[in-house]
Amino acid sequence: MARSAEVVFRSLSDREFECEVRSPEGLTMRCNGALGDLEPRVLGDDALGTNPALVHNAWAFAKHDHLDRTLSDGAERHSHREQAKAHRQVAAGIAELIDKLSTTTVHSWCSACFTRSDHRRLTQGFGAIPAYVCDACGSPTLGCAGPGCTNMATRGFGAVLVPRYCAEHRHEIPGFEKASTNFGALENYHEFLEFERRNLALGSRVATVSVLTAGALATGAFFAAPAIGGAIGSLGIAGSGGYAGAAASSYGLALLGGGSVAAGGLGMAGGTAVVTAVGGALGGALGGSVTTAYIGADKSFRIELVKSGAGVPVIVANGLLTEGTDTRTAWKKLVELRYPDSPIYRVHWGSNDLGDLAAMVKAAGGQPVAALGIKGLAAKATKAGANKLGPLAPALVVAALAKNPWHTARVRADRTGVALAGLLARTDARRYVLVGHSLGARVAVTAAETLATAKGNPKIDTVHLLGAAIGSKGDWRLLSNAVTGAVQNYHSSNDSVLKFAYKTAQAGQTAVGYAGFRTDFARIHDHDVSTSVTGHSKYLDNVQLVE
Repeated sequence: MARSAEVVFRSLSDREFECEVRSPEGLTMRCNGALGDLEPRVLGDDALGTNPALVHNAWAFAKHDHLDRTLSDGAERHSHREQAKAHRQVAAGIAELIDKLSTTTVHSWCSACFTRSDHRRLTQGFGAIPAYVCDACGSPTLGCAGPGCTNMATRGFGAVLVPRYCAEHRHEIPGFEKASTNFGALENYHEFLEFERRNLALGSRVATVSVLTAGALATGAFFAAPAIGGAIGSLGIAGSGGYAGAAASSYGLALLGGGSVAAGGLGMAGGTAVVTAVGGALGGALGGSVTTAYIGADKSFRIELVKSGAGVPVIVANGLLTEGTDTRTAWKKLVELRYPDSPIYRVHWGSNDLGDLAAMVKAAGGQPVAALGIKGLAAKATKAGANKLGPLAPALVVAALAKNPWHTARVRADRTGVALAGLLARTDARRYVLVGHSLGARVAVTAAETLATAKGNPKIDTVHLLGAAIGSKGDWRLLSNAVTGAVQNYHSSNDSVLKFAYKTAQAGQTAVGYAGFRTDFARIHDHDVSTSVTGHSKYLDNVQLVE
């Protein structure tokens, strides 16, 4: 009977712990450190210790196992126990494959790390489908089942019962070659989004699942979260140099493993604090896969050229009570007074989510939402969301992240901001101005913060926020650093939507569009427009953008 790999947790002290991995042939690797360590110390045989996917899954297992042993809350412990189990299985599976590596290699595109790299073949019995391990990221791979395709697909550890297709044939990326290229002017973004190959894996796209990572991360669905995990892992933190593909996913999820929903850790996975980390990979294939997935999940997403011009491009984003209406004239009038020579682009996004949210707010009639049965409205929104989210809906419900329609629209705004940043990173323009209203302001902030984490990409000159549906409590350092000019925030105490609906739905938070940022960061400026703005939908016609 064939032996299995061993993955063992060991406590070293009150703070430190380690994971030891032993392959069936006796190769060993130990990774150890403390919960807050971004990367562990790695000791042992190089064959195991130099495989990024193995190391980071082993370290993620150790973190979750440690939390399972030390936390008191039963639900949190169960969540970490399930995540530890998932990471342990991956680490053990890779260790068993390493024992079977031969010296035979093929050089091809890898669907795990999106690089053109060597893949080492495994020694297997007669008649078995050839299997490999990618030298770059350490993930198990095999040849794509697409006719005539020479790319490598990702594979699991058991028998291959269904055809496996590469990232191009799964529509995770538009194409390996184009995934790291620019497309010129912003209005040419359709060229980047055009897939070069037919989707041969309809109904099983990882990219489709990856856009729903907030609930998945909170409940331990490790394999449902490649985009967010990869976003974190791609950053060059603490001299790591950054990772890609599966290695980045495992590394990023290991970093996220130290938090819980209750503690504000994994529960933030759908928010700005985590999704902006994708900026480190914006211009590359990993960033391209996230951009493609996010845009693909929102059929209403498009970018409209409202006005041509030679100046710095201005991008506007509608929000609550304005999305779905023809605001081109209002946007054009508002922007032209401040930027007369600039081209103006309007981002269309989240029409269904914003429509559901607008119906709720209109039903409230400007009164405190709690008095109008917010729980019933939330339940209706959750049911509608479940139909759209499919198998991940229960995860979102368990995580208590989809209990009101604000959540769905807010997460959509974050993803739209990341997608927009991913497109801007591939344009020729070096400067942009972003203008957003309501949740469109959240799109603008997320896009700016995402671009701020990426070296050499377009810079945001100025951000104008009108009635921003963003909580005022936060660390605004990244936003301040995201602009070369300033963040101009226009707020009104007459905005009943932000005063009542936002505050109720967001557990008492005050929106910056209602009371301002009130921060000491020099580049963030508040402008009280209460005397001219009498409601949430009155900003575009009654605000003048400051110099």
